[in-house]
Amino acid sequence: MENKSVGLLIIGISIVIGIIVWIFNSALTAIVGTSCNMGPSCTMYDTIKTQTWLSLSIAGIILVIGLFIMFLKPKEKIIIRTKREKKKKLNLEGLEQNEKKIIDILQNENGAIFQSTLMEKLEMGKVGITRLLDKLEAKQLIERKRRGMNNIVVLKN
Repeated sequence: MENKSVGLLIIGISIVIGIIVWIFNSALTAIVGTSCNMGPSCTMYDTIKTQTWLSLSIAGIILVIGLFIMFLKPKEKIIIRTKREKKKKLNLEGLEQNEKKIIDILQNENGAIFQSTLMEKLEMGKVGITRLLDKLEAKQLIERKRRGMNNIVVLKN
């Protein structure tokens, strides 16, 4: 849910709590009025006032929390963009054709790509891609980083 929706929900809950407190205290005041023989000097009225202010304070705190959440900015996604550097000429001598394709794809994708996307682009299976990437990692041309359930292949500088 968005912060605004959660904030409105909490504000609604605090309003409902305030209404319930008001109804409860009105009924309690009526009961005390009929059962207490001392009139307005009855100590139960002081207890009702204390309970009312305490419960309304709690409802007010919940209301403030709801307002705070409602106007709180959601966390922004941080995207780091680096200046586009000139493509470095890598020494591709001694690489197989598929290894060269992987390096070319990485250079065209600004140095990083998901392994699954690489599989689709090269139309290869998991085992074949894994073996090629293992070779390139051994030659220290790339590195794989775990991102959740996926690997991201990064071209080393």
